Amino acid sequence: MESFLQGDVCQDLREISVVNLLVSIVIVIGMLISYLPQHVRIISRGTSEGISPYFVLLGTTSATSAFANILLLPKSRQDIACCKEVETFHCVAGLLGIAQLGVQWICFTFIFVLFLVFFRYSAVEDPDHEAALVEEQPRWQTALLVASLTLLHGLTVIIVTGILSTIAHDKLAIWANVLGVMAALLAAVQYIPQIWTTYHLKHVGSLSIPMMCIQTPGGFVFAGSLFARLGWAGWSSWGIFVLTATMQGLLLSMAIYYEMQARKEFGDHTPGRSASHPAHYANNHEQLQASMNRQDSDAAAETTPLLKSGGVGNSGPN
Repeated sequence: MESFLQGDVCQDLREISVVNLLVSIVIVIGMLISYLPQHVRIISRGTSEGISPYFVLLGTTSATSAFANILLLPKSRQDIACCKEVETFHCVAGLLGIAQLGVQWICFTFIFVLFLVFFRYSAVEDPDHEAALVEEQPRWQTALLVASLTLLHGLTVIIVTGILSTIAHDKLAIWANVLGVMAALLAAVQYIPQIWTTYHLKHVGSLSIPMMCIQTPGGFVFAGSLFARLGWAGWSSWGIFVLTATMQGLLLSMAIYYEMQARKEFGDHTPGRSASHPAHYANNHEQLQASMNRQDSDAAAETTPLLKSGGVGNSGPN
């Protein structure tokens, strides 16, 4: 009887929608591609300048909560259990919705890692630094706070999930909804610190415009894909991406505006450290050399790497 019931609930996994399958595959691949420009931009510039620490904190914890949420939803747990009853192809196809959130979590976590590796903080104890420059750069304590809170959140999710799975399995659905609400709330405010940072700096820094161009419309498509799989009952999963895409669209508009302003004004002002490729702006060799000289000067007086010889926070000579 139990096997019959198991086979009955697994029938949905066997009935594959070709359209939903293709959309899900495109979303997974597109999500991987969309994050690459951001990873490459941080690495190529050698700094995470312009990216808000609190944007990274909220984004990583939101992605962690969202991934844990969809893993623990009753429908997802049922589909995972059905993988024992159905063929491998049907199992993989049925779990692509979970894989989408898993890929998103991995990609944003990598941004978190790159942010820490390439974080450059203001050496506030150096009296030669200008007050305005120091004010706009986050301190190394901020990066450590972001790292600590992110790891603490991840450990808490793992521990609570493990406890409920062991002694209160019937409460997992409630915990899944709590995680979904948490992810939605974090996503709702995720872009506020980044919007403020970009507005304050008046340039995009290491923030990737191509990434946002792909992800903003992709976020709405992704939300529609999850809605098709989970229906209204999965509001705590797909609702996150409706909020995120809307906020990201606002940030994208600001970033494009500041980038256009920077290109338009280059005739009178050489770009500073906000320009990752000064050759794209220069009209001749003299302009390019002046731009590069200014960038070198800014970089020398601006920041100190977080991960450097001598220990975290030790920005002065030993």
